[in-house]
Amino acid sequence: MFMAKEIGDNDFKSEIEDYKGLALVDFWAPWCGPCREMGLIINELAEEYSAKIKIIKLNVDESQEIASKFAVMSIPTLIFFRDGKEILRKIGLQAKEEIIKIIEKEKADK
Repeated sequence: MFMAKEIGDNDFKSEIEDYKGLALVDFWAPWCGPCREMGLIINELAEEYSAKIKIIKLNVDESQEIASKFAVMSIPTLIFFRDGKEILRKIGLQAKEEIIKIIEKEKADK
């Protein structure tokens, strides 16, 4: 099964802030039930949309610096970035179809 790339505090700048294009970061933790469910969807999207959007997972327990920088208070939190800047945030478990709509809209708006 294809998995979204996992990064930490040290990789965030090079993977997201310096990235030119559309990116999605899934802020999650292994003990969070809805996060695990969201993770399955994120991995499917990473496989299906790898040509359109960079999809990354960030464990908030291991990467507290970045979670704090973006004021992530509840998980799962999905943050969409364009050229390293936050453009949209979704909190809680999201339907795959909703995320696809956002990806398609953001790619069209580019």
